[in-house]
Amino acid sequence: MFESLGDRLQEVLHKAKGYGKITEENIDEMMREIRLSLLEADVNYKVVKEFTTKVKEKALGEEVKRSIKPGDLFVKIVKDELVELLGGTESRVNFSPNPPTVIMLVGLQGAGKTTMAGKLANYLRKQGKKPLMVACDVYRPAAVKQLQVVGAQLNIPVYAEEGSKNVIGISKRAMNTAMSKLNDVVIIDTAGRLQIDEALMQELQDVKKAVRPHEILLVVDSMTGQEAVNVAESFNEKVGIDGVVLTKLDGDTRGGAALSVKKVTGKPIKFIGVGEKLNELEEFHPDRMASRILGMGDVLSIVEKAEQALDLEEAEKLEKQLQKNKFDLDDYLAQLRQIKKMGSVSSLLKMLPGADKLKDVKVDDKEFIRIEAIITSMTTKERKNPSILNGSRRKRIAKGSGTQVHEINKFMESFEMTQKMMKQMKTKGGMKRMMKGLKLDQMDEFKDLM
Repeated sequence: MFESLGDRLQEVLHKAKGYGKITEENIDEMMREIRLSLLEADVNYKVVKEFTTKVKEKALGEEVKRSIKPGDLFVKIVKDELVELLGGTESRVNFSPNPPTVIMLVGLQGAGKTTMAGKLANYLRKQGKKPLMVACDVYRPAAVKQLQVVGAQLNIPVYAEEGSKNVIGISKRAMNTAMSKLNDVVIIDTAGRLQIDEALMQELQDVKKAVRPHEILLVVDSMTGQEAVNVAESFNEKVGIDGVVLTKLDGDTRGGAALSVKKVTGKPIKFIGVGEKLNELEEFHPDRMASRILGMGDVLSIVEKAEQALDLEEAEKLEKQLQKNKFDLDDYLAQLRQIKKMGSVSSLLKMLPGADKLKDVKVDDKEFIRIEAIITSMTTKERKNPSILNGSRRKRIAKGSGTQVHEINKFMESFEMTQKMMKQMKTKGGMKRMMKGLKLDQMDEFKDLM
């Protein structure tokens, strides 16, 4: 996400770090490049003007002039202002002290409201909530069915009334159902239109009056840039919104919507959609997003993903195997499946500090499927004792997994390397030695293995 903008800004800041002295001349040069970068990213021009003015004023301040490393301080100023532009601090869902908490999703047709209803319900369930989704998009063909399918996939209940167009009645009866079933969160999927019209706004106002939602979240397609900001302004004016959910952020290389919406509307971004899967939803953290854009990484998000995805029981099992000096292909497969739960490897790589240096490292997530097929095509004995994999066994495994023998050979070489690394982790100081030996110039080897 935001690759185009990130690349441009990182170039400017790299140049800034090389300056032994910050002057008005070199500041003007850098601000010109930053201004162009933001405008090309489709950031609102008023927002760009205010941002560059603030950065320039602070960069020419006495603190910077007296700094031992003025270039580094300039980078900090840009980051701090970028964090502020993105919202300053994270903004979370306001849960009612008297359940159920009602969350009303609004937005234009095609923004992804129905899918987002499922993602949000799934996310909140992981937080210990008991959600109920409500199908109030009664005009778009198959919209109700779509929400029911999403609900079935997640095993989360959906309240729907087939054939009814009375969204006020549906929403009221859904509230009664939620209270009787002890659902503590109600997510209402409202109707959309291809464009804003009075009929849509009136219906949303009527639903708002009927159920008195604690949160009205506007769902917008981040890839529409400034149009998303204009939509947010209109919805906030007509209905009143509490926050914004940006969808398709994983495909947005520019970032205009994310960088403009809070400043223009005064409403925070609360969630971002980062993929098509129903678990690919993240809380929006302005400081973390600023770090990602500037190539500083987002280690905290990686840690959180790991905490949510990794199985403690599996971790303990692996530790016991390592203590016995045993790390077989069953263990390898178990760890692979744990990593898959965290999301795509390519997205995780982008969160690492210095990720810009890994641009040439291409990781195909489909390789996970291929490796899984190879391992599951082996017998239990072969997985426990890979040393018995002779030529005839490898031919059989290749046929069973739909691969070639040379692919089996290549995978086994990478597995043997992994075995050695695991043994090093077990020994005292082994991890440190392993990390010291891992250099960026070895990434080509890593790429080949993947």
